[in-house]
Amino acid sequence: MKILLAEDTKDLNKAVTTMLAMQGNDVDPAYDGEEAEVLTQANGYDLIILDIMMPKKNGLEVLAGIRERKIDTPVLMLTAKAEIDDRVAGLDAGADDYLTKPFAMKELLARVRALGRRAAAKDTAEITFGDITLKPENLELAAENSVRLSLKEFELLRVLVAEQGKAVDTVAIVSRVWHDDQQADADTVWLYINYLKSKLKYIDSKVQITGDRDLGYAVAAAENR
Repeated sequence: MKILLAEDTKDLNKAVTTMLAMQGNDVDPAYDGEEAEVLTQANGYDLIILDIMMPKKNGLEVLAGIRERKIDTPVLMLTAKAEIDDRVAGLDAGADDYLTKPFAMKELLARVRALGRRAAAKDTAEITFGDITLKPENLELAAENSVRLSLKEFELLRVLVAEQGKAVDTVAIVSRVWHDDQQADADTVWLYINYLKSKLKYIDSKVQITGDRDLGYAVAAAENR
C-alpha cells in the first residue's frame, strides 16, 4: 500500500516508516500537520496514519480537511492518551480506527493490515435491509438521506444486517469486526452501536438497532417491530 505517516517524533516516525517499508509498503513520512495536509492534497494514499498531537496543525484538523474534500481513504489515528474522549473525537472527525501510544509495532502492523482489507471489500454488492442501503464502494449508508460510515461502523452494520434481525452477541461482534484487536471489548461495541443509532436517525431510517451488551444486538426493520 501507499501510506502517509504523520508523526512529529522523528525517531518514532523513522522506526514506523522502516517497519512499514519492510512489509512492502511505500511510505511518505510527514513531521507536522501542515506537511501532512500538503501531501494528502498532492498524492493518493491507500492508508493515512495521523498522530493527534502535532505542531502547526493537529491530526484532527488534518483529518477534518481530508473528509471535507470527500477523500474516503482509511485513517488510523495515533494518540498518547487512553481516555475515551480522544477516541470519540477521532471517530467524530471521520477516523476509521485509533491506536494508543505507546504501542507494539506488531499491533500497528495488524491495524494496518485490517484497514487494508477495505480495498478487498469494494467488490461487494450493495446491501439492503428495510429502508436502508449499504454501499461498500464509498462506505455510504442511505435511506431518505445518506451518510458516510467509518470502516468499523460499516463492518458492524453489515454483520448485523447479515443476521436479518437475529441478535449477535458481543463476543461474536468483536471477533467478526475487530478480528485480532486485543483492545476491543464490550465498551468498544457499545460505542459503535451508538454511533450507528445516531446515523440511522440522521438519515431518517425506520431501521432500529435493538439489544444490549448482555443480550447482543440486532437490527429490526419497520415491518418487524
